[in-house]
Amino acid sequence: MSFKSGFVAIVGRANAGKSTLVNTLVGHKVSIVSPRPQTTRNRIQGILNREGAQIVLVDTPGIHKPETALNRMMMGELQNTLDGLDILSLIVDASVPFGGGDRFALDWIRRFSGPVFLLLNKVDRVSKPLLLPLIDRYRREYDFAEIYPISALTGEGCFDLVSGWTARLPEGEPYFPPDQFTDQPERFLAAEIVREKALHATREELPHAICVLIDSFEEGQGIVRIRATFYVERENQKGILIGKGGSNLKKIGTQARLELESILGGKVFLETFVKVQPHWRQNPAVIRQLDWHRQLEQLSDLQQDSSEAF
Repeated sequence: MSFKSGFVAIVGRANAGKSTLVNTLVGHKVSIVSPRPQTTRNRIQGILNREGAQIVLVDTPGIHKPETALNRMMMGELQNTLDGLDILSLIVDASVPFGGGDRFALDWIRRFSGPVFLLLNKVDRVSKPLLLPLIDRYRREYDFAEIYPISALTGEGCFDLVSGWTARLPEGEPYFPPDQFTDQPERFLAAEIVREKALHATREELPHAICVLIDSFEEGQGIVRIRATFYVERENQKGILIGKGGSNLKKIGTQARLELESILGGKVFLETFVKVQPHWRQNPAVIRQLDWHRQLEQLSDLQQDSSEAF
């Protein structure tokens, strides 16, 4: 029996369930999940190993109209995803009405010349009779190769989806070892986990204004020592993130440390700092230096005397 391997990108609007689907299929936490829009800022690859096949899943930023330097970087990441791709999968939230954002996403996927799957997600929230009209609506808009009603949260329909992807992948050798589930380095995952906990802790106050960089990631003597810096745009955002008496930042750090210990399989010492970089999302030079996909070890010009550590 021949082996199949290839790259499948999952694209869609913010909060459609891209990251949840990747994590569910891979069986490990690869992408952070948050109710805040635009949680994913990079192309993140999860590796799905099955008998006779390896599917490299590419989680992507949500499709949106770019209005800041950060948004433009995110959409640039999304555009670059199309290179070397075997299958494009558009995931939509079947529990909400079709709108202008869905039409914008449909217009965007026309850039891809290969097979495009439609994934109707969150069907666990939708009455089955309502799915057929929605499927017909999308079929009138675009000639999808295949359509799958799924629930990324419960796994409903996901086995059939994986079989559908596998059937259309080319024959070839695996790209990664069979025990590997992501291409991201541990320090990148650490930054994402810390950012996820901050997004949950700050709720609506700081949906876009937080970035996290790992200043140091040192392993030795049975412990991983991580120094992470949050960057926000304004002093009041810094206060929200830190909380009264440092309570919020301590909670974020504790939650991140516990999850990192589970992922890394050992003791973690996590030190967090907060610094202010005004208007960083609007500054192309800052965005380039942030280099989200590689998590640069240093940010030479993101320095400010005022900082907090807990």
